[in-house]
Amino acid sequence: MLKHILRRLTGTLALAAIACATAAQPLDSPLRIVVGYAPGGATDRVARIVGDKLQAKLGVPVVVDNKPGAGGRLAAQQVKATPAAQNVLMLANPAVMVVAPLVFKDNGYDAERDFVPVSHVNDYEFALSVATAVPVRELPHLLAWMRANPEKANVGVPATGSLPHFFGLMVGEKAKVPTQVIGYRGSSPLLTDLIGGQVPIAVDTLDVVIPQHQAGKIRILAMSGAKRSPFAPEVPTFKEAGLDLVATGWNTFFAPATMPREKVARLSQAIREVMQDPDTVRRFKDSLMTPVASTQEQTAAMLKAYRAQWAPVVQKSGYQP
Repeated sequence: MLKHILRRLTGTLALAAIACATAAQPLDSPLRIVVGYAPGGATDRVARIVGDKLQAKLGVPVVVDNKPGAGGRLAAQQVKATPAAQNVLMLANPAVMVVAPLVFKDNGYDAERDFVPVSHVNDYEFALSVATAVPVRELPHLLAWMRANPEKANVGVPATGSLPHFFGLMVGEKAKVPTQVIGYRGSSPLLTDLIGGQVPIAVDTLDVVIPQHQAGKIRILAMSGAKRSPFAPEVPTFKEAGLDLVATGWNTFFAPATMPREKVARLSQAIREVMQDPDTVRRFKDSLMTPVASTQEQTAAMLKAYRAQWAPVVQKSGYQP
């Protein structure tokens, strides 16, 4: 019995050693990280932080390749068609991998069949903000104000069909208040109108609105995380403010389904190690984003739960691009 146990233990340790050695081996060619948005945005920043660290860990050049167009769907179509021999990953958010498959009849890709989740690397929260001219300082008071002034209950979001759009609808449904969502062409014009009072309420990601909140130009009334954000600890969560609502967005690395499994596993482990690096954690927090170190299995479970949460909301909205 003892010999049998020792043989099993030795075999297990040997397999673990082989897995570690494989993960540490350099790739056979450069790695390309495709981002479906222009340089400078949040997803692009994540790709460049992780890419810098991966270059040393994998022993090959790592290049961020920006392929903006069609809200990130163009990048997904290109990565799907990448030959199996090429080293390519896509860094994508829920707009590409969850929302688009629900609202477009023909995406040119199947988010679940054509891609393999590699590693979930960060989360971000949504914030509900008001113009300083709106006479409320707490979420319950805002909801009462919206019920009393339905003609003014307009909620601006950075884009129609975006996660802030659907989150705004979630808030209205949970609170049972009339909500008219107004889509903008990006966060900058939305913030301009919010600061100027042209739109009374806005939903956007925390990193976008927090500088204006800290400057006193707008007020954040609630944030969507399960607990208060370390970036704005004075702002309550929706649950603390009396609305049972928790939601986040994320950035996750995906590989084309044609990539060999052992290579996917190697990249997943390398990214997870990068996300545990103290300097990586610091750089993410400096960008007001919450870093995550996730295995393939954990990433797949997150995606399954996320799709289950958001699919009913998107479908019920009746949104048509």
